[in-house]
Amino acid sequence: QVQLVESGGGSVQAGGSLRLSCVVSKYTANRNYIGWFRQAAGQDREGVALIYIRPGSSYYGNTYYADSVKGRFTISQDNAKNTLYLQMINLQPEDTAMYYCAAETPGTYGGDWYLRHPGEFRRWGRGTQVTVSS
Repeated sequence: QVQLVESGGGSVQAGGSLRLSCVVSKYTANRNYIGWFRQAAGQDREGVALIYIRPGSSYYGNTYYADSVKGRFTISQDNAKNTLYLQMINLQPEDTAMYYCAAETPGTYGGDWYLRHPGEFRRWGRGTQVTVSS
């Protein structure tokens, strides 16, 4: 069973930076999109960033971002370490949320679609809290 473990959250002031990490125990045949979602208190879970990771695909490495984080967040992966990253700069109070790593999707649709459909992801980490103060 795929297990995801996030780390790297914390408290920063507006304008600060954090890098989140997600260690993936293994990959399966549903190795398509992997990425980050977040959920603020009292709000629905929303997509932040995804990366397509199916080996051999012409879409391998394609990234997808929510409009609210474009230009500030960067998703990447280190295959040798089975680790996914989310580099966040210029953090703002509205970025405050629990951040979750998610993986295992059928991969039938495009990345922008999966950003809007967190229910399509079969494996989730427990989350890491990011708090940004003004």
